[in-house]
Amino acid sequence: MLRLSKLTDYAVVVLARLEDAEDGGVLTAPGLAARTGLAEPTVSKVLKILAQRGLVEGRRGATGGYRLTRPLADMPLTEVITAIDGPIALTACVDNSSGLCDAEATCPVRGRWDPVNDAIRRALSGISIADLAHAPAVVPHPEPAAARQAVYAAAE
Repeated sequence: MLRLSKLTDYAVVVLARLEDAEDGGVLTAPGLAARTGLAEPTVSKVLKILAQRGLVEGRRGATGGYRLTRPLADMPLTEVITAIDGPIALTACVDNSSGLCDAEATCPVRGRWDPVNDAIRRALSGISIADLAHAPAVVPHPEPAAARQAVYAAAE
């Protein structure tokens, strides 16, 4: 299963809230923590990583805080994932790298995951943070039993 870390999820949430900021688009870590419901140390950690990767920039002083370096529409999801989680890949054999797997010397599929990894990266690079931030909320489907009960009730 391909699963992103909670920190990557939090980074997307923080970026979405930064886009909503008034006053020149600057928000402090405590302000972002209050707006996102995340713990302030977590928000600070995310902001530090995002700032190191150039996705946000920090401003010092009385009117300081963090702001986006560019619109979310120009920020592909792949940049956030790699900033927080590192290279996007299903296996340790990323782009024929060496030294990441104990069985690489005898592996019969070494290097053959590259097309799969490339396809995943291409798909994710086509999604911007704005796409996630502005997408309508997904409402879960009713449980099958509840759906059946509704059909039976309607038929009566």
